[in-house]
Amino acid sequence: MIGELIERSLTIVAAESLTGGELVAELTRVAGASATVLGGAVVYATALKHSLLGVDQGLLDAHGPVHPEVALQLARGVRERLAVEGRAADVGLSTTGVAGPDGQGGRSPGTVFVGVSVGARTRVVELALSGSRAEIRRQTVTRAIEELAKELGISLM
Repeated sequence: MIGELIERSLTIVAAESLTGGELVAELTRVAGASATVLGGAVVYATALKHSLLGVDQGLLDAHGPVHPEVALQLARGVRERLAVEGRAADVGLSTTGVAGPDGQGGRSPGTVFVGVSVGARTRVVELALSGSRAEIRRQTVTRAIEELAKELGISLM
């Protein structure tokens, strides 16, 4: 994945809630990742989703942080807010959801939304995951990378 992003001269950033930095950690695991990975924002607190990445406060008030539109706005917002020298990142990934063990805002553990923003296209994938808190977080990272690969037409095999 990283090699393909570098080859395409694409920059990537991530907005992470339930994954708490694990997505950026996975992206930067590969040597040379600094040529494409600009960084990320861990917006675990709901208030930071608005103040740091521009998620609509009315949306957060009405639906809480675990909502598909929140994932969409996070993926878009992180691209703009983590711009380098006035240039927005080419790719934005976002994760929001419930890792458990308890539910949140009427959502059960394993409810996850992943946002993928590339150019003018942004989409959200809803996941229904199972397992322990750690397993749900790990699966979310894996699926976010898979969804990015799908969006870019990259084979991970």
